[in-house]
Amino acid sequence: MAVFRSGLLVLTTPLASLAPRLAPILTSAARLVNHTLYVHLQPGMSLESPAQPQSSPVQATFEVLDFIAHLYAGANCHKHLDVRVLLTNIQTKSTFLPPLPSSVQNLAHPPEVVLTDFQTLDGSQYNPVKQQLERYATSCYSCCPQLSSVLLYPDYGTGMLPVEPLDVPLSSTIRPASPVARSPKQPVRGYHRGAVGGTFDRLHNAHKVLLSVACILAQEQLVVGVADKDLLKSKLLPELLQPYAERVEHLSEFLVDIKPSLTFDVIPLLDPYGPAGFDPSLEFLVVSEETYRGGMAANRFRLENDLEELALYQIQLVKDESHKEHEEEKVSSSNFRQRMLGKLLRPPNKRPELPSGLYVLGLTGISGSGKSSIAQRLKGLGAFVIDSDHLGHRAYAPSGPAYQPVVEAFGTDILHKDGIINRKVLGSRVFGNKKQMKILTDIMWPVIAKLAREEMDLAVAEGKDVCVIDAAMLLEAGWQNMVHEVWTVVIPETEAVRRIVERDGLSEAAAQSRLQSQMSGQQLVDQSHVVLSTLWEPHVTQLQVEKAWNLLQKRIPKTHHARD
Repeated sequence: MAVFRSGLLVLTTPLASLAPRLAPILTSAARLVNHTLYVHLQPGMSLESPAQPQSSPVQATFEVLDFIAHLYAGANCHKHLDVRVLLTNIQTKSTFLPPLPSSVQNLAHPPEVVLTDFQTLDGSQYNPVKQQLERYATSCYSCCPQLSSVLLYPDYGTGMLPVEPLDVPLSSTIRPASPVARSPKQPVRGYHRGAVGGTFDRLHNAHKVLLSVACILAQEQLVVGVADKDLLKSKLLPELLQPYAERVEHLSEFLVDIKPSLTFDVIPLLDPYGPAGFDPSLEFLVVSEETYRGGMAANRFRLENDLEELALYQIQLVKDESHKEHEEEKVSSSNFRQRMLGKLLRPPNKRPELPSGLYVLGLTGISGSGKSSIAQRLKGLGAFVIDSDHLGHRAYAPSGPAYQPVVEAFGTDILHKDGIINRKVLGSRVFGNKKQMKILTDIMWPVIAKLAREEMDLAVAEGKDVCVIDAAMLLEAGWQNMVHEVWTVVIPETEAVRRIVERDGLSEAAAQSRLQSQMSGQQLVDQSHVVLSTLWEPHVTQLQVEKAWNLLQKRIPKTHHARD
């Protein structure tokens, strides 16, 4: 059967009966759609009546909110699918509702196929029903001209659905901050304006639950705060966060797709309260279990400033069934970022001028990042390691290629009595003095690069097909021009300072000064092909390096393995 890039799933079964069947329905849909799957809820609609079915409003109840949360949680099994539950026909109990739009709603990815859980009496692909389905889909949404249709039943389950709804209420995932006990059939009230906030990195299904609830509650405007700048510093692996503009672009596309009638005000969130702390026109705030206390704090802040409290809606975290030992149990962006470690982030460089049959990695990282330990792990897996520090020592030696030029540039007072260059004296001369540092690096970097090229020839002679240049200053020196891939090791700056103090006996201030003289982790990652981190236990680092190595073996050109 054909596979489509985008599809529209029209769900017609009453929600209580539908919930137990949702997993197999999504699995069936995931076999047919490989990118964007829109979901349209129209419980109780028949596709077998002669009249063309019309989209009708669905009352927003807590059961509907719980079902949407349940659907997004179930979609986690299908990592390739970008699921979007469309909310245009879901309406709250409110007096200021705009009428349902009669016009066709545009979607960012027009569906190429429309699917449904609707059952024909004999379970066949009954043409009149499929025609009704296609007419219904095109009357509601912009679809591809050659729209296909598929009745998913009986693929997703055998036997008829029970006539009576199954008496198994969905677990409640949305909790309003109210003393009133909520019941599944209780209508959800609507508000003019509300807010929701988050980092929204690599928009995932837990984000989508949060945003969907906020979109259902808001009738006119939704303010969406997107964490930026200082609020990102405490995030895990912040170097791998999508840039703010990219996060906003994905977020905006999703929001306009699911509820185009709303006005969205997407703004950078630069402090913990954001607009929730000071905007008098806001009426509600959607928070997760983790950010609920922040919502309470925002309300206390509002009261102190004579503003009305916001109605808080708390969303349960979505469990991540595939999380690893050092990952969070919930679906989270930090888990996604951890899973990027060791993977190729951009295409490798073509380097025809390098020795034939040798694949060269440049390994770098801020001071204290654990770069050298990664180099040793790669050596253990079979790589030939070139230590640029060792090459520097060789270059400085009295018989080395940099000795004479350095002494001529800096004078004989940088020498020990035995004529060897005193690197501490030389270091104190250049550190903090950009002009002097440039004089030194202009001498040293080309010399070390030449020595590294000679080491590469040695690697080839030893029959190695992967060579690693371990160099803290790899990018500053421009040595990315002599490697196929740049691999960077990252850790938080606070951890780097702690390690430098412990390892080198420096003060915290001296350690920070050393880090500030180097490129930041973010600057390194922006030019890297693979990112690694030594933040966890040694065995986790080893697994990470093995994963990176195994992926590398798959992409190394066949010629590099020819000698094996």
